[in-house]
Amino acid sequence: MRRLVPATLLFLGIAALAGTARQGPMQEWPVYGGDQGGAKSSPLADINQSNVTKLAVAWEWRPEDKPLDEYGTRPGNFQNTPLMIDNVLYVSTQYNRVVALDADTGKQKWAYDPKAYVDGQPPNGTGYVHRGLAAWRDQRDSNKLRIFLNSRYRLICLDAETGTPIESFGAKGIVDLSENLIWKIEKKHYTNTSPPVIYKDLVILGNGVGDRLVYKNDPPGDIRAFDARTGKLAWSFHTIPQRGEFGHDTWQEGTTRYTGHTNAWAPMTLDEARGLLYVPVGTPSNDLYGGNRIGEGLFGETILCLDAATGKRKWHYQLVHHGLWDYDPPSPPNLVTIAPDGRRVDAVVQLTKQGYAFVFDRVTGKPVWPIEERPVPKSDVPGEVSWPTQPVPTKPPAFTEQGVTLDDAFDLTPELKKEAQAAMQKYRIGPLFTPPSLEGTIMRPGSIGGSNWGGGAFDTGSGYLFVKTTNQPTIARVRKSDRSPNNPRASEVDADLVGDFSGSTDFTPSNAGEPAQPLPMLKPPYGHLVAIDLNHGAIAWRIPFGDTPQLRAHPALTGVSLPESLGTPGAPGVLVTSGGLVFAGGFDIAFHAFDTKTGRELWRQPLPRRATGTPMTYRTRAGRQFVVLATSSGPDASLMAFAVPN
Repeated sequence: MRRLVPATLLFLGIAALAGTARQGPMQEWPVYGGDQGGAKSSPLADINQSNVTKLAVAWEWRPEDKPLDEYGTRPGNFQNTPLMIDNVLYVSTQYNRVVALDADTGKQKWAYDPKAYVDGQPPNGTGYVHRGLAAWRDQRDSNKLRIFLNSRYRLICLDAETGTPIESFGAKGIVDLSENLIWKIEKKHYTNTSPPVIYKDLVILGNGVGDRLVYKNDPPGDIRAFDARTGKLAWSFHTIPQRGEFGHDTWQEGTTRYTGHTNAWAPMTLDEARGLLYVPVGTPSNDLYGGNRIGEGLFGETILCLDAATGKRKWHYQLVHHGLWDYDPPSPPNLVTIAPDGRRVDAVVQLTKQGYAFVFDRVTGKPVWPIEERPVPKSDVPGEVSWPTQPVPTKPPAFTEQGVTLDDAFDLTPELKKEAQAAMQKYRIGPLFTPPSLEGTIMRPGSIGGSNWGGGAFDTGSGYLFVKTTNQPTIARVRKSDRSPNNPRASEVDADLVGDFSGSTDFTPSNAGEPAQPLPMLKPPYGHLVAIDLNHGAIAWRIPFGDTPQLRAHPALTGVSLPESLGTPGAPGVLVTSGGLVFAGGFDIAFHAFDTKTGRELWRQPLPRRATGTPMTYRTRAGRQFVVLATSSGPDASLMAFAVPN
């Protein structure tokens, strides 16, 4: 039984919210990113700078996905951004269940359980998470609404009225995504966390592969389209180009026959009018060592534009050559219309983990501003042949910190800075693209960015792209793989050398207290909110985002004057509205609203749990605007809806 939790039980002193007067017609949120171009923007202004301080919880719904010992599974973060169509919210939970909720009250209408957990825990680093769904209307069947769920290795089509599978799609509503790939795979190693894209009568999707899987012929990243009525495969694009295909010559001979991954796990976007699909393609296997895949390696770590009707390549741009840093483009490409130097350009922006915004003409693929190939440090790992240069956009400038020097050490007191520097000197440090090493390299941005799957939100009026960043390093080390009988996961690796992110980026100060509590090696702030002016290729404003309460309470900082904001990391994205507001949640257990023009914080609502999803907004038939946010993980997860009381 799913239950509705009254707001009065969550926040004492907040009265039950009454309905407001009708402000205008219903405004839906029909696509994961708000529109097919991933703008994460809304024209709604019922909630605006004059009344945002009155926002309060209107209702809350809990998925109640729980650990299941019989399958060895546990639900991860609740990362969903719902759809709102016909006054109904469509939500995917951590366990990939699909739930329909009344958009005014949060009352559950139906639920569908694909029982993804029966196949055990997925082999990716996030565990069981799911970010969103796709919707399509069948014009041959009274325009009925269908909901598409990509759950691990299955694509499922549901009736939006009842939540039951459509029998005529695939095999009784289900297509097996492990079939018709470039080689046979272990289907339990194939997964999905981001929603499909709908183009006309096609359902298009990529896939996810666990980073820890490093064996010959692990799942490849084929991009595929299926007929939305029948489930029949319409086209397939090989992101690992096979013999005779474009890009095959960028790989060492023979390696494309067994190198997996190179997959689009992040959301894709679509120029529906032009029929152009934009795909952020990830890193080939394995993430931190490329000795078994020597070469530039198309289409690894590439923004790829495909003809959505046929899957034919229109253009591409490789953002990292022969990737060694797990810098797979994680964000849905933003389709924007901008005016650089006064000329109108329909553009696409790819945000990256390394902290760059690459901006291209979305039709031709030509960079809006020059991109330079710049020399980078060479790897000294045996067998590795790192690429000598990497692409760097001349505009806009990097939106997050890059590289590491001793001056970046934790510096809230001189004594702590010395101790942090001593800890840092145990590892290799250097500029962006300093390669992973045998002793371990402090890599910044770390493996979650920079930017991550939350991506950016675009405001058409100002030309600003809003991005929430993470400023945390990662220890990138290459080591021999453990294929001994004592390793229960030995069968998942057949490479001699593998990447390892297991090193700690903390240090324990001499006055850490009892029990000893670590501090970060690098100084705050640990996250920013950034407005990128895409009309001028510049940073309009950049502010520390959120706080880190546990750091503020550290015994070693007792009596120390601390910055007002220590910043907080986090992968989820932001929402921008015509009310002049940017909404963002963070790991500081709060929900925030900022002025789009200046970055000034206008509202902060403490939450009972961390924000884990990208917010969305809509107006119901009753004329009320809501802002909705997914929070927390495991059985504690909840979907929270905020509105202004009457």
